[in-house]
Amino acid sequence: MDFSFTEDQVLVARLAREFANREAAATIKECDETACFDRTFLTKIAEAGLLGLSIPQRYSGTGNDYVALGLACEELEYVDTSLRVIMSVHVGLNSLTLLTWGTEEQKQRWLVPQARGTKVATFAMTEPSAGSDVAGIQTHARKDGNDYVLTGEKMWISLADVADHFIILAWTDPAKQQARDHTGLSCFIVERGMSGLTTASIHGKLGVRAGNTGSIALDEVRIPEANRLGLDGEGFKIAMSALDQGRYTVAAGSTGLIRACLDASVEYAQTLTTFGKPIAEHQLVKEMIAEMAGDYEACRLLWLKAGWLKNEGRRNTRETSVAKLYGCAAAEKAASNAVQIHGAYGFSSEYNVERFYRNAKGAQIYEGSREIHKLLQADYALGLRTDKPLRCTLPKPE
Repeated sequence: MDFSFTEDQVLVARLAREFANREAAATIKECDETACFDRTFLTKIAEAGLLGLSIPQRYSGTGNDYVALGLACEELEYVDTSLRVIMSVHVGLNSLTLLTWGTEEQKQRWLVPQARGTKVATFAMTEPSAGSDVAGIQTHARKDGNDYVLTGEKMWISLADVADHFIILAWTDPAKQQARDHTGLSCFIVERGMSGLTTASIHGKLGVRAGNTGSIALDEVRIPEANRLGLDGEGFKIAMSALDQGRYTVAAGSTGLIRACLDASVEYAQTLTTFGKPIAEHQLVKEMIAEMAGDYEACRLLWLKAGWLKNEGRRNTRETSVAKLYGCAAAEKAASNAVQIHGAYGFSSEYNVERFYRNAKGAQIYEGSREIHKLLQADYALGLRTDKPLRCTLPKPE
């Protein structure tokens, strides 16, 4: 197996690293402390060409492969999780889903401006009383002539209050909703400005405070049938394939957080002296640093395997799930150990590791909680779950 990166992949990683350091590193701490989302990040990340990663050039994207997307996510999260979240939601959950399931007309109408970065997109499945339990959502779409009328509420949606385009999961069959039959779910594309659509930001979050998270209210939002994504009743399949892309970016990003914790810990451990020597020479500090270094290498290999499968056009739900499960757990452990190494200073906002620790927790919850991923992996191992071919699959990079 060849573990070297192509020239294009290296260039994308460098582009993302330079962008994050130039445009965000100096101000992200203030944004986090004030819980203020800097909208200029969207403009700047679009200008850098990152919002079109892994989208074919014929749709105004960069045409890079999925490993390049993972490398970009790693570099962005090295600076702050909120930067990677933009990629996870706009590219992973929405744009790649449009690329996979959209008609040519839908791709021209919505995917092209998203790849250019002139429009921002998100994906909305979670509701106030339904997250992991997808069948528990209450949002529904009523057919009315050639239109659908959507009513419901979405919650904990990244970029909810700044996005222009939304992919919304809703019930279209009341009987199947009552029976909790996933084949009664469908996906729809909704645009900001449509009558009955309102959004709001959520404040008071533990982490990712520099990112926008919000709610979406749908009050009799009327959309044409042409805004339905995929076939009627394919919503659950579409949502799960979207999560394969979103979870992949989270897994890749988690390695960036591990590396950030490792670098911060190494620097601090080499400069602080206790008991007459740098704490880097204490065995228990070395143990924590060794764990970070090992976890970084292992978790990176996990998401690279998933990225390779995506590049081959092969189903990767199992591999992406395990990469997300272990990557996010390792990132949380690395952040905890980084705080420990920094001691009292790690418990204050003077050093970045305090922010890393808060940010790491969220990834254990969103894009499928750690418990959901453990159940998935157990079902695969027990032979209780097998992946069936989808009608549409993520296309191989061109």
